[in-house]
Amino acid sequence: MIIGLTGNIATGKSTISSMIQEEYSIPVIDADMIAREVVEPGEKALQRIVETFGEDILLEDGTLNRKRLGEIIFEDKTKREQLNAIVHPAVRERMEQKKQKFIQLGHELIVLDIPLLFENELTYLVDKTIVVYTTEKIQLKRLMERNQFSEKEAQNRMDAQMDIDKKCAKADAVIDNSGTIASSREQLDSLIKKWKLISKV
Repeated sequence: MIIGLTGNIATGKSTISSMIQEEYSIPVIDADMIAREVVEPGEKALQRIVETFGEDILLEDGTLNRKRLGEIIFEDKTKREQLNAIVHPAVRERMEQKKQKFIQLGHELIVLDIPLLFENELTYLVDKTIVVYTTEKIQLKRLMERNQFSEKEAQNRMDAQMDIDKKCAKADAVIDNSGTIASSREQLDSLIKKWKLISKV
C-alpha cells in the first residue's frame, strides 16, 4: 500500500513523517528532500532553472540561491509555474525510482511525503491520503519563528498553497497537529491500527 502524506507549510508534517519512519520503521520518500537533490550542481533540472531565470539565481559556488529564487517565484504566479514545470517532473521520476527500490527490498507499505499532493493532482500515485493539520494562526506563528519571516513573507508562502481545510476535506484521514507531540502520536497510532497498516503495533 502506498500512503500519501501531505499538509501545508509549518503544519508539522515533518514531525509526523519522522514518527512514521522512526517509530514504525515505515519507509518515507520525501518530495522536499528530493526537490533539493534534483537542483544540485550537475543536475539537469538546475541547468534548466538557470536557462529560465538567469545566472543570478546561483551562488558563487554554483549552488542554487534559494532565497533569491524564493523572492522571485512567491511574488509571481507565472514564474512559480515555470519553476514547477521544471522541478516537479524531475522529483516525480526520482520518487518513482526510490519507490521501486523499496518494493524490491520487500516493503509492502511506503509513505510518499508530498506537500503539493492535492495541488498537483498526484493522488493517483497513492492508495490513501493523510493530511497533517493545524490552524492558520499557529501555522503563521510557527513559520515566522522557524524561518525568521516577516508576517507578509510567511503569509505569501501560505497563500501559495491550497487552503488547509480544503485539503482536509479531500483526505482519507486528518492528524490535528495543533496540540502536543503526544496527541499527534496518539492520532497516528490510532490511524495505523484502524487501517491495519502494521500487524504488530
